[in-house]
Amino acid sequence: MAERDSAPLVAILTGAGISTDSGIPDYRGPQGVWRKDPEAEKLVTYAYYMADPDIRRRSWRMRGESPVWTAVPNAAHQAIARLERTGTPVRVITQNVDGLHQAAGVPGRKVLELHGNARTVLCTECGARSTMEQALARVAAGEPDPACQTCGGVLKSATVMFGQQLDGEVLAEAVAVAKACDVFLAVGTSLQVQPAASLAGLAAEHGARLVIVNAEPTPYDPIADEVVRDPIGQALPRLLAELQPGDSSPP
Repeated sequence: MAERDSAPLVAILTGAGISTDSGIPDYRGPQGVWRKDPEAEKLVTYAYYMADPDIRRRSWRMRGESPVWTAVPNAAHQAIARLERTGTPVRVITQNVDGLHQAAGVPGRKVLELHGNARTVLCTECGARSTMEQALARVAAGEPDPACQTCGGVLKSATVMFGQQLDGEVLAEAVAVAKACDVFLAVGTSLQVQPAASLAGLAAEHGARLVIVNAEPTPYDPIADEVVRDPIGQALPRLLAELQPGDSSPP
């Protein structure tokens, strides 16, 4: 994978597939959550969540049982962090809410979380925020659908559910990165969820080298410069090593 210059701006869009090696299942893959249980999608759909207390109770149970809380960064997350430490300009645009990029060592300011994060809780009425740890403690103590302690409103994780708009500022920054980057890697994402998926096309339109690393075909494969089907934990470290400065060596 050739570089345009000695220090390309590398944008990396990551989806659920990058975290499967950390024990977090994806959604649309062959073993994905939605394929195994289509009803589970209701638990992260805003209209259902707000209208149905039973959906909220099931959502809170799902959050409490989430593998996110015990997951650790895998080889793919670590490869991104390693590239960033070489001084190569790197920006991560992630559809994930697990925080594993930051846990691997990528500075938070270089990670754009398109879909928010699962470690914070938000009141849908007054906007008050608290930690997921606090909310799950209330659930464990016998509150199956904990309400906001400030106004009594409905609480949800600070993630973007189906039916909600992305944060405009975060999306605008992601668009700017896609337009400016020299290399754009789409990793572990089906590239089916908009507007995140459109970032791949936008980057290609502005001259970036587009590389797609995903086990399944995506709608953007025909315009990609390279499509890699190898396991992400093997492929991404190899691809990113090619972008490291010539005199660098892995830590």
